[in-house]
Amino acid sequence: MKAVNNRFLVILMLPVSIILSSCMTSSSSDSLENFIIRGDTVFVPNESIVAEKIKLLTVHEEDYKREMITAGTVKAIPNLYAEIAPPFSGRVTKVYLKLGMQTRPGTPLFEMVSPEFMEAQKIYFQAKSEFESAKLTLKRQQDLKANGVGAEKDLEEAETNFEVKEKEYQNAVASLRIFGVDVNKLVFGQPLVITSPISGEVIENEVVNGHYIKADDPPHAKIADLSKVWVVGMVKEKDIRFIHELDGAEILVAAYPGRRIIGRVYHVDELVDEATRSIRVLVECNNSDHTLKPGMYVTVKFIDTPEKALFVPAKAVLQYNDKSYVFVEVQKGAYVRRFIETGVTDDDRIQVISGLKSGETIISEGAFYLLEAK
Repeated sequence: MKAVNNRFLVILMLPVSIILSSCMTSSSSDSLENFIIRGDTVFVPNESIVAEKIKLLTVHEEDYKREMITAGTVKAIPNLYAEIAPPFSGRVTKVYLKLGMQTRPGTPLFEMVSPEFMEAQKIYFQAKSEFESAKLTLKRQQDLKANGVGAEKDLEEAETNFEVKEKEYQNAVASLRIFGVDVNKLVFGQPLVITSPISGEVIENEVVNGHYIKADDPPHAKIADLSKVWVVGMVKEKDIRFIHELDGAEILVAAYPGRRIIGRVYHVDELVDEATRSIRVLVECNNSDHTLKPGMYVTVKFIDTPEKALFVPAKAVLQYNDKSYVFVEVQKGAYVRRFIETGVTDDDRIQVISGLKSGETIISEGAFYLLEAK
């Protein structure tokens, strides 16, 4: 009785096995009909399930501005910046400058009494007196010679002496001009007046009455014209080919959210910082409202000159080993795998540098379903 039951059970299971086998064969057959591979071309029939999931896109070149973002530091422009450090030691007797004061070249900043300056005045007036005396002597010897009563030797001595005294006088004048002194208005014993060498405003001042300043002291005052400033950005050497002089740059300041300051690339350094493998780029910015302060940290967004570029959706790009490729439509329902060289990524789009031409149609979505077509 037990043997009969087992036989009956086997007979009942046979139809189930046949049905399962039939289903699997049918499923496999449907999968293979989703696309057909012939050489390098993949054919997708209109009635296949995959055809409904494929979207196409005809690609075209477009104007593209490359952007790079880096950290930057605000810096005063050297030609518009001056550190006030008197070359002589002395004591301050009068102070004119104060923070925020506007200056022009020659604006008095402070006065000081300096033994060295007094000595320079003494040398100047002595050299001036001797030079004028030598000039008169030379003129007298020239007149005597012209009238036939002067000796040639005396004239030669007068000429030599004049040349020596003239040189000494010129040196004395040059030594005073270092301090911005007008020798035509110089009065012996007058204090040394330190003046501003540039137009700008006083941004730092440590000078007070009675202050004794040494010749080798660090600067006690600083003047700068901050209507224009430099922003120093560091660009990696691999990206420096995208930076050119006069390219645009956008400056973002954390202290002023949402505000953008536009500048221009002024200079690209020729040397690479070996520690960071970066190159210094100077961006000149208009700063008439003094938003940018020297020493301030900012964000620099470099904007390259517009150029033609080809972009495809990121979903359209597939990977095979270390290569990228897309499926290009060669005729309706027929696609060829095309390897491409990619560039930057911009908003879920990938730049195609080579391998694809403007006007070609690719699978923009659904290429994933053709991954088996290798």
